[in-house]
Amino acid sequence: MNNSDNKITVIIPNYNNQKLLANLLESLKQVTLPHDIIIVDNASNDNSTSYIKTNFPEITLIENKTNTGFAHAVNQAIKIATTDYVLLLNNDTIVTESAFKNMFNLISTDSSIFSVTSKMIQKHNPNLIDDTGDEYSIMGWTKKRGFNHSVSEFTQSGEVFGACAGAALYRRLVFLEIGYFDENFESYVEDVDISIRARLYGYTSYYCADAIIYHYGSATSGSKYNSFKVRISARNNIYLLYKNLSLWMKIVNFIFIVMGIVIKYLYFYRKGYGQDYIGGVYEGFRTRKQLDKIEGVSFKNYLKLELLLIKNTFKYLS
Repeated sequence: MNNSDNKITVIIPNYNNQKLLANLLESLKQVTLPHDIIIVDNASNDNSTSYIKTNFPEITLIENKTNTGFAHAVNQAIKIATTDYVLLLNNDTIVTESAFKNMFNLISTDSSIFSVTSKMIQKHNPNLIDDTGDEYSIMGWTKKRGFNHSVSEFTQSGEVFGACAGAALYRRLVFLEIGYFDENFESYVEDVDISIRARLYGYTSYYCADAIIYHYGSATSGSKYNSFKVRISARNNIYLLYKNLSLWMKIVNFIFIVMGIVIKYLYFYRKGYGQDYIGGVYEGFRTRKQLDKIEGVSFKNYLKLELLLIKNTFKYLS
């Protein structure tokens, strides 16, 4: 049941992993900031939905008949949420008491902030960071900021390229202006896509160093690398380039984009996923025109994006 006084709606897309979901829901009980909860279940074949109905009847539950992917699932919940902010959480996360409050305090400081990403820590390696936001470069590469760094690092909050949707707070009404998560992406880098779109509309993303959330990682897809993840990520990275970059940016960055594709192919080839990667790239080019391209963006905002992509490229090389 939704509370009209709450400012935040927690949105959890779920597919199986009832045990991990239970851990998350138990951790939400200690959160100090009042919040609504919506769970979108993507046709789990374990007892996730019965567990929710029995133990958390106050939670709004959407039950899909098929696995519609991350983007569609969270969009369903965002569209029925009534609070000023929505907080997306993977079902394999554990939240800490003050995480929501700290993200809320940060996003409230400036109306141009679209999203705030948390300090995600590896649950199985609690001395190591999992993610402190997303970065993106002119080579068409995405990067988890802070991955495998010590938790003693990244202690200062500040602006980042984009938020990791696995544990991030978003200003809900901005979705009405820039659009929702692109469902063509299904899962993977859809959060980078919406971060690019937000920047092109003049919004920013921030990292909150005091918002601690633990993450098991790859609980739904099953591993860091697998054929499905490699293929769909490769496809979606082509989508990112096609729909978000202006023509002049594609021309200027062309050599770097090709270099990025070749280097990634060699990387995945050595890991035994070369065919999956190149297949995903091909699918991206073949199906790219089904996406809606960004329109009506000023040259100034495209230039700001280009300069940021160049800056992030040097971060990759350092």
